[in-house]
Amino acid sequence: MTAELAALAVAILVQVATLSIFAVAANIELGTRVTLSPRDKGIPPLSVRTGRLQRATANGFEGLTLFTPAVALVALTGTASPLTAVAAWAYVALRLLYIPAYAYGWVPARSIIWGLGLVATLTLVGAALL
Repeated sequence: MTAELAALAVAILVQVATLSIFAVAANIELGTRVTLSPRDKGIPPLSVRTGRLQRATANGFEGLTLFTPAVALVALTGTASPLTAVAAWAYVALRLLYIPAYAYGWVPARSIIWGLGLVATLTLVGAALL
């Protein structure tokens, strides 16, 4: 397995962990009567921190929609290199930092971390194109 594909596997696990952290917080806050329901009438407002965890989770899925094909491009074009390995693992490290940055409202660090993750993803795409 290439370093980039290993980073993708770990990024998926990080996303599952993020989802789990949010789910636990939501279950504690709202109770299973709400979280196990079909939520046809919506859900009560979340606390600031749980709302941030929900948005961090959604953002993680959005990030994976760009990172996954970027890794696939590198793998399918055979353009893996030390640069792409560093970029892929940087993305994973930045996602790990993004969770507390969002949950605790680190401004402007959260946006900087997100931007660096995007740069890491675009580095993979650029490497595949060259």
